[in-house]
Amino acid sequence: MIHYIIRRLLLTIPTMIGITVLVFLVMALSPGGLAAGLRNESGNMRPEARKKIEDYYKKRYGLDRPLHEQYLRWMNQVLPIGFKEPDAGFPKNISFGLKTPDLGESLLLKRPVIDVIVEALPVTVTLNLITVPIIYAVSITTGIYAARRRGALFDNAWGTTSLALWSIPSMWAGVMLLGFLASREYVQFFPPGGQHDTLAMQMPFLPRLAEDGFQRGWLLDAAWHLVLPVICLTYAGFAFLSKLMRASMLENLSSDFARTARAKGLSEHVVLFRHVLSNSLLPLITMAANIIPGLFGGSIIVESIFGLNGMGKLMLAATYSKDRELIMSETLVVGIIAVVCLLIADLLYVVADPRVSYE
Repeated sequence: MIHYIIRRLLLTIPTMIGITVLVFLVMALSPGGLAAGLRNESGNMRPEARKKIEDYYKKRYGLDRPLHEQYLRWMNQVLPIGFKEPDAGFPKNISFGLKTPDLGESLLLKRPVIDVIVEALPVTVTLNLITVPIIYAVSITTGIYAARRRGALFDNAWGTTSLALWSIPSMWAGVMLLGFLASREYVQFFPPGGQHDTLAMQMPFLPRLAEDGFQRGWLLDAAWHLVLPVICLTYAGFAFLSKLMRASMLENLSSDFARTARAKGLSEHVVLFRHVLSNSLLPLITMAANIIPGLFGGSIIVESIFGLNGMGKLMLAATYSKDRELIMSETLVVGIIAVVCLLIADLLYVVADPRVSYE
C-alpha cells in the first residue's frame, strides 16, 4: 500500500505538468495571447504610464520571451525548489535549491495571488464540505430504499423525480430560487445573496435569546445565506448518484454471494447492510473522485448568481480579464485537489472491498 501511494504521488508531477501546460497553451493561443489582460487593464491610462506598466510586467513575467521559456519561468516561480534568481541572466553565482513559492501578482486585483486564493478558497471549500455529505446521504438512503422496494410506488415516484431534477440546469434553478424565495414580490424567506448580513460582524457567534428578541448569530446567519447555493449544488448530484446506487444495489442483491448468505440463514437486513452495501458503494466511490472537482467547476455558476466570493467567481473574473497569474494558480490548486481526490478514492476501495489490493 505504501509503495502504491508513493507511485501515485510521483505520478501527480507529470499530471500537474500536463494540466498546467494545456491551460497555458489555451491562454497563449487565444486572441491577444498572454498579454491581452495586461493591455485591457491599462487601456484607459495615458500612453506613457501604460508603457511603463507593460514594460514592468513583461520584464517580471517574461511576456516578451518564447512560450516555452515563459512556462518554465512560471513553473520555477511557483515551485518550492528551483532557481532562486531566474531574472539574473543565469550568472555564475546563481543558486538552485529550496525557495519560497511565488504565485505572482494578479493583474485584475493588483494583489498577490496567494492572498486572493486564501480569501476565496475557504468559501468554495465550505460549500463542498456541506454539499458532498448531503449528496451522498440522500443518494445512499434513497438508493437503498428504492432497491428494496423495486417497482413499488416510492421507486417509480423517486425515479421520475430524479430524472426531472437531473434535467434542471443549475443556472435556471438558481435564478428561480432567487426570484421566488428571496424576492419581496413573492416570499422573501432567504437572503438574496452574499455570505453574511451587513451587520454580521456585530452579531454574537452563536444564536441566543436577548432582551430585544432572538439573535441568530454569525454562524446561523452564514448558514442561512448558504441554503440556496447548497440546494443548487446538491439536487443534480444526488439525483444522479441515487439512480447509480439503486442500480448497484439491485445488481449485488441478485449476485451469488448474496444468495449464498441467504442460504446460510442470514436475515435480509444482515445480507443487505453487511454484505451487499459495501460492494454497492464502489461505483459511488469512483464518482466521488469526479464529483468533488466537478463541484469546484459548478460553483462558478452558483457563486456568480448568489454573489459568493469563492474560487468559481474568481476564476470567471480572471478568465474575462485574461489574468494569467490568477488563472494558472487556480488551475494548480484545483488540479491538486482533483489528484488528491483520485488517490483518496483508490484508498477507499480497499476499505469498501477487502478483495482489492495494491500490493
